[in-house]
Amino acid sequence: MGKPGPGDRFDVIERVEIIPGSGRTALTTKVPGVNPGSWRVTARPDTAAGRGSAASRHLPRRVVDVVARPGVLGQGPGVRLLSWPLLVGLGAVVALVLQAVLVARSGYGVVGVLAVSLIGCALGFVGAKAWYLALHRRHPRTFMNSGACIQGFLLVALAVVALGAVAVGIPMGRLLDLTTPGIFLGMAVGRPGCFLTGCCAGRPTTSRWGLWSSDRRLGVRRLPVQLVEAAVALVLGIVTLSLVLGGEPAVGGMIFAGAVAAYTFARQLLFPLRNDSRTAVGRAVTMAVCVLVLAVAIILAVG
Repeated sequence: MGKPGPGDRFDVIERVEIIPGSGRTALTTKVPGVNPGSWRVTARPDTAAGRGSAASRHLPRRVVDVVARPGVLGQGPGVRLLSWPLLVGLGAVVALVLQAVLVARSGYGVVGVLAVSLIGCALGFVGAKAWYLALHRRHPRTFMNSGACIQGFLLVALAVVALGAVAVGIPMGRLLDLTTPGIFLGMAVGRPGCFLTGCCAGRPTTSRWGLWSSDRRLGVRRLPVQLVEAAVALVLGIVTLSLVLGGEPAVGGMIFAGAVAAYTFARQLLFPLRNDSRTAVGRAVTMAVCVLVLAVAIILAVG
């Protein structure tokens, strides 16, 4: 035993704004610099009188036994760590299988397209990580432990597919159109993984439409924006699939362009409901561009 040394104790205060009527609340805090092993931690509410005051000492407290362990990305109240890779991986399989079916149905070779798409997925993963690092101003050495942004994945993966169309002998616009339903149906499968692991979390709410979920720190009733976005992707996947099966548009690539514009527009509508909302000016400009792109895509597709 002996006298406690550095890393043998810690004292942390967490400040949480709780909305009345939002239901049960769970809080997880990360404490750096502690020694590994078993810990007995005492937690209690603090008061305006300050730590150590007589009022604070008489408040209810809870003692729990925990084990110190390295911090991980998906850690927090209600976080199901494996759900993200499992659902995103399943979504990728759905996207690739549907793409292969539609490519074969259109009379093109499947093997080359799948090879290009697999390369696109691998490089898209790198793009998703890089986008996250740039957006959150993280150091490149945190690459493996950082999050990932769907925008970076789509940008890189679809660029690879577009360039690979030349190699496999398919018109670029046509291949993008054939790939679009799989992209959005795959996202509809994978996006709930974000809800279950606490990324892209919605704002706390008292609404009956809220669901208890976490932002990896605070578990509380929140607006399920990730599930709404999955529903948007599902609708776009079904609509674009029906358009692809209905015949080739007058100008190739317009199904893809219109779907991306519609999806981006919907994301901008959802941003104010998220913890990490964007500026109103940036959202307005983005939505205006999306409406313009969608209108042009419809006009050119109809011919």
